[in-house]
Order: sequence, then C-alpha cells, then structure tokens
Amino acid sequence: MNIIKALRYVLAVAALFAAQAASAQVAVIVNPKSPLASITPEQASAIFLGKTTSLPGGGTAAPADLPEGSNAHEAFYSKAAGKSAAQVKATWARLTFSGKAVPPKELPSAADVKKFVANNPEAIGYIEKSAVDSSVKVVLTLD
Repeated sequence: MNIIKALRYVLAVAALFAAQAASAQVAVIVNPKSPLASITPEQASAIFLGKTTSLPGGGTAAPADLPEGSNAHEAFYSKAAGKSAAQVKATWARLTFSGKAVPPKELPSAADVKKFVANNPEAIGYIEKSAVDSSVKVVLTLD
C-alpha cells in the first residue's frame, strides 16, 4: 500500500511541475542599449536552436540559456519552438557533434542570465517575466 501512495505523490508532484512550466510567463530579454525592439517566437527559437547567430536587424547574438529542468527553460522552448527539453537536448547534441553550431551559454539562474544580458550589448536571454527589472529590455513575452 505504501508504494501506491508514493507513486500517487510522485505523479501529483510531476503534474504540479508540468502545470507550472506550462503556465510560466517567459520574457525574452536584451540589453537596454540594443536597437532590437521586438522579436518573434520563431526568431527567438532560431537563435536558441542554432539556426542563426544574428539578431534580427543585425548584430551577432550572444544567447544565454537556463538549465534544463528549470520552469523558464521548459516554458521557453515549449512556447517559442514547440519542443520538449529532450528534443532541444537532441538538437544540440546533433549540432555540436557535427560542428555546425555552438550551444547558448548556460547560466545557473535567472539572476545570472539577467546580469549577463545587462552587461553585454549583443546578449539575448529569457527569464520568467516576474524577474524582469530595468536592467534589461523585454522584446518578447510568451504566455
């Protein structure tokens, strides 16, 4: 009987995390001095999945990624690219192995992504919308 209770608990926790990832509002951010005013989900996806190394309107993109498993990571790739974390990981494994692209710089937290973007004019990143402040500029919100 204890195994059944444990399995129910694990399933409930997993469902809670999945719901949080799906409901998280994610903001794609750039340096406040960036001329970029807005970006489409497709353009953001292209940058973070290695299809382009340029920001829309010019300039080299320096993308900053959050770790797999974070709510914002799951929500960003699901909403911008329609991909799961496993699909993103497989995409980057293929691109890295073939030498076609270099993955985004992975930073451990939203605060680190925000600091990186605030200090780098070519940086682009994503964080939960609730973590946005005046040190960065929002160019896309994914609900």
